[in-house]
This record gives sequence, structure tokens and C-alpha cells, in this order.
Amino acid sequence: MARVLTPRAEDFPRWYQDLIAKAQLADNGPVRGTMVIRPVGYAIWERMQADMDARIKEQGVQNAYFPLFIPENYLRREADHVEGFSPELAVVTHAGGKELAEPLVVRPTSETVIGEFMAKWVDSYRDLPLLLNQWANVVRWELRPRTFLRTTEFLWQEGHTAHATEADAREHARDIHKNVYEAFMTEMLAIPVIPGRKTRGERFAGATNTMTVEAMMGDGKALQMGTSHELGQNFAKAFDITYSSAERTVEHAWTTSWGTSTRMLGGLIMVHGDDNGLRLPPRLAPVQVRVMVVKAGEGVAEAAAQLVEDLKTAGVRVKLDDRADIPFGRRAVDAELQGIPIRIEVGPRDLANGNAVVARRIDGTKSPIPLAEVANAVVAALKADQQRLYDDALAFRVERTVEVKTLGEAIEASQTGFARVPWSAVGEAGEKEANGKAVTVRCLTREDGSMPESDEEPDLIAYLGRSY
Repeated sequence: MARVLTPRAEDFPRWYQDLIAKAQLADNGPVRGTMVIRPVGYAIWERMQADMDARIKEQGVQNAYFPLFIPENYLRREADHVEGFSPELAVVTHAGGKELAEPLVVRPTSETVIGEFMAKWVDSYRDLPLLLNQWANVVRWELRPRTFLRTTEFLWQEGHTAHATEADAREHARDIHKNVYEAFMTEMLAIPVIPGRKTRGERFAGATNTMTVEAMMGDGKALQMGTSHELGQNFAKAFDITYSSAERTVEHAWTTSWGTSTRMLGGLIMVHGDDNGLRLPPRLAPVQVRVMVVKAGEGVAEAAAQLVEDLKTAGVRVKLDDRADIPFGRRAVDAELQGIPIRIEVGPRDLANGNAVVARRIDGTKSPIPLAEVANAVVAALKADQQRLYDDALAFRVERTVEVKTLGEAIEASQTGFARVPWSAVGEAGEKEANGKAVTVRCLTREDGSMPESDEEPDLIAYLGRSY
């Protein structure tokens, strides 16, 4: 296969940008930090969106939509929130040819505007829990943008819920974290993640607890793939989200918020991509198989069309490429770049032997398979390749994770991967020291990997690393 990308080992950031461009996933927008998601990239996002949306709805959540513009005073009602987002805000001061009486903020997230309407819609304990989600765009002004990972405008889902009790809110936030986010990352994206609790210094602005799923990229750095937040009663008090209890007392609700974004596309590229391009997990791939006519004539087109029908019958997402006027090598390179899990090559010579060549993107093998056996072979290969991607990513993370005892050792180990260190050896002072060396505490877990109830539990483990 001709080399079209900068090798990952030579220059990982350049490889990443090369892949996005050459695989036609996205392009830079006209405003610095914005991106245009091209059809190939957007098809992947649609698959992510559809699968995650179904998982969210299984948790009893309903979709809604809220305005892009938020009155500036809404953000100022929750002091920690506005302080946390202040440097990233985009503010509209003029509209309709006039200066606005009050500036409008382009939403960086929607806790405040949704809090306003929760207060309007909730009267009684019978109205709770109120479980809402929206698929939308948000704007956070980025100083150092990178396509998919950090862009001024990006796409995401954001869930916002209100509950009658702290226990109910906590259970919901954890259900989303485990049964939606962690499950989606591992089952659909084939990305092993570390679920854990953020430290006080890394929490979402205004939250009482932030839970994260952290993944290791192909260069050993960390990427936060999604977060779920317990907001306590902070936003309920700021926006007067109250309800009449069964005992006829007036109580403040307990709220949560949670979100994932197009950042997952960046993570997908950096975890699974190789020197030939993207490698898509078969469950996620919009096109799982591309049937390719190598050379026209001698019944090739008919045989390729029949294979397409056989694969559709077997439940495979398949597309026919019969563009014999375009050199086959160029088409094969494009399929590799875009991460199509399986190519089936049909040419006169193979057909004369009753075969088609099955080329698997994930393990790199090419094998002649009798035409009658192709569909079954493909279904088995797709299942095996989904698991292989996960296993390879997990093995890489294990190899690059080092058990250490001191902060100094943790900072050193973080240069090439993750450090796993007792939180007691780090603490808030050590966390600040690490931050000064571009190393962050990604999350806290118990020794057995389970979720801590608080930062104060004894014997917690901290994961440290460099991050995107």
C-alpha cells in the first residue's frame, strides 16, 4: 500500500491531521477553531449518535431542544459556573443593527437555560424526576484548537435532570456514566476506558461530583471521552427549581448533567488508527463491507452485485464499488484510509476460480474465499475484528500503565503513558505540582477499580497522565 500519511511513530500530531484530511473526515472552517465535518466523518457521527441516543432513552430520558442564545444574567446566577466558563464564552453584543440592552452568551453548555425552564415546569414531586437530553452545538472559544478534540464549535449531547432526592440524582448520574457512556465506549467504539471520579480541582464548574471515562490514545496521552455530573442543589437554588413534597413542604430539587461530544471521533482516530489510515470498529462502521469490482467484464459485475445482495441478507451494511474506470489501487487506498472493515475484491481471475478475495482492514489479511462462503466468512470476521480492536487497545493501555509509589515517579511515568499511584502520595498540593509540568490527575478510583463515594475515602488510586 502506497504511503500517504506521515508515520504515527515519526510525528503523531501530523499523522492525526493527515488522516483527517486524506480520509475526508473533516476540514477547517472559515473561522479559526471551527470545523466542517465532511460526509464520511458525519456518517460515523450519525452512527454514534443513533446508538447513544437509544441507550439514553433506555434510561427514561426524553429529547428536547433549547435556545442557542442565553441571557448573560443566567450564567451569573451560579458563581462557580460562570467563573469556570468565563474565558471560553462567546458573547453577542449587537443584533438587528443595534446594541443589545443585555449581552447574550452563545451556549457553552445549557445548565442555566434548562434550569430556568425546569423551575417553570416542576411544581410537585409528581413532576419528578424530569429527565431531558438535547443534541446540539455549543461554543467554547479555544486558544489551541485541534479538529474534533478541541474546536470552538462542536456537536454533542447534553443531558439535564432534576430529582426529588440526592440519592435518586446520584443513582441517575451513575447509571448514565456506567450504562450509557462506559458501555457505549467499550461495546460500540471498542475503546477500553477507565471510569473514575474527578478530583476537586478537575470537577465541572458548579458540580459536587464529576465522573469521567478516560481513554489512552495511541501516543500514550489521555482523552476524557465523556463526563457525568452531580450538581447537588447548586443550580436548583440559583434558579429556584422547587417542588411540593408528599408532606406538603417546599423543597429544592437535586440536579445532574452529563455529556459527550464529537471529541469521541478524535478519540476513535487516535486509539485505532494506523499508518494506513482509520480502522473502524465493525459495529460502528457506516459501511462494514465494500464490494469492489477489480476489473470489468467476464461476469464480474454480476457476481459482485450478487455478493452485495447476499451480504445484505446476512444483515451486513454493504456498498458496491463498481467504478472500474478508476484505478483499483487508488480505490483500495481510499477504503484503507476511511477504515472500511472489509473489502471484497472481485476480478476475472478470482471469479474463474469461483472465489472472491476478502481483505480485512483490522488484521491486514487477504484470503481467497469461495463465493458461496463469503457471507458467512464476513459475518464471522466482523465479529472477531470488533473484539480484536478492543483487545489491542486494552493491551496497549496495560503496557503503558505503570504502578508507582511517589509523585515524582508518577510525573516521570506520565511522559509515556499513565501512572497509577496512591492518591495519598499526590494530594491537592501534588496535583498542582503535576499540573505545572503538564500532567493532570485523570481520575480517582478504588483499588479494585470501582467508583469512590468521595475524595476522602482511604486508599484511593489516582491515574495521572498528559492529556488532550
